[in-house]
Amino acid sequence: MIHRPLAYVGTGVAIPVAALIVLAALAGLLRGADAALALASVGFVALAIMQARAMRQLAEWARQPPGTSPPQGEGLWGSLFAELGDRVQRDHEVKEKLAAELGRFQQAAQAMPDGVLYLADDDGIEWLNVMAEQHFGLDRRRDLRTPLVHLVRQPEFVHYLQARQYAEPLVMQSLQRRERTLQVQVIPFAGNRRMVLSRDISQLERLENVRRDFVANVSHEMRTPLTVVGGFLETLIDGIDDFSREDVLHFLRLASEQSTRMQRLIEELLTLSALETGAPAPLEECVEVAELVRDVGRETELLSAGRHEVRLVLEGGGTLLGSRKELLSAFSNLASNAVRYTPAGGHIEIGWRTDAEGGEYWVRDDGIGIDPVHIPRLTERFYRVDRGRSRETGGTGLGLAIVKHVVTRHQGELRIDSAPGRGSRFALRFPPVRIRPD
Repeated sequence: MIHRPLAYVGTGVAIPVAALIVLAALAGLLRGADAALALASVGFVALAIMQARAMRQLAEWARQPPGTSPPQGEGLWGSLFAELGDRVQRDHEVKEKLAAELGRFQQAAQAMPDGVLYLADDDGIEWLNVMAEQHFGLDRRRDLRTPLVHLVRQPEFVHYLQARQYAEPLVMQSLQRRERTLQVQVIPFAGNRRMVLSRDISQLERLENVRRDFVANVSHEMRTPLTVVGGFLETLIDGIDDFSREDVLHFLRLASEQSTRMQRLIEELLTLSALETGAPAPLEECVEVAELVRDVGRETELLSAGRHEVRLVLEGGGTLLGSRKELLSAFSNLASNAVRYTPAGGHIEIGWRTDAEGGEYWVRDDGIGIDPVHIPRLTERFYRVDRGRSRETGGTGLGLAIVKHVVTRHQGELRIDSAPGRGSRFALRFPPVRIRPD
């Protein structure tokens, strides 16, 4: 990079001009004033022509695209063009650096899981990322510089954008997907410009609905037995002398049953909470499956109290790698459900088999059965096909949810086959990696 002092004019084209002026002075001394004046005039005309030519080059360069190198010159104009060239080079480097920074910023904004959209003073769209396109149904190639309210016409959004009260975000439904809930926040910046941030909170909304339903269901499930226990106690307190010993014992037995039901509900809630929150699994052990199934069979016979025919089927033994406590809970839940929903005189089959695909535990009954429309939701907490019958049989509505979580923790799956009036078959499939042969 060459720097020429602007005051330096004694080189290049300026030399002949100076020489002409000196010659003119000498001519004045030697030949007279007229000749000197003529030579000086020629020199000044030549200097004016060169100045005009340099200015014309400067004007033509100014009309060129940015980044074009300045013209070459001599003397004062050469120094000026060199300084301009240095300035152009510095400006070009700064612009390249700013462009690279802007590119990185836009790449980061594109990678964000939230929608980002910039609005100009007139609410026209200046820039938006891919997520904003999805949230608002926009197209960057078509919708840039279009006012946002012309494209997103939901009244609550238009009012929020125009009211300019942005302390609280707006929660709205997406027009493109009604099941999607968006949280929109507007942030003013750089005068009248605004940045619109959008976030998909559909999952948070679903979790909040689940939480509300859970609290409502637990409250409802606890209220019924508490009401029964409280009613019996109040009755006995107010008139215990009016009842025979048999009546008092009957009331106390009913109160004890409801108390046991509440205790079982609390225990299952704690179990389900531990499973759903990803609590560390107990130390895995090798569980003798045949022994475990026999234990479940004995519990089932006691629960049935002779009202059903309970049959065990063991097609292979081996051990199952996992938590005996959790597996016993899952196996017992399926068997107790069969007892609850199979009328007296029905048949219940509890079995275990191993094959090339792993191991399978199943419970089959010829009870009332389940309409297939309900099967996808059976493992939801507190979901019941028939609420009245479930309460009569003492179910908590949490058993199958626990079964689903237990089998998932053991890398297995729950399979359900049922139809009204045909009975049900619930099976737990475990992968070969969990099975150890005898």
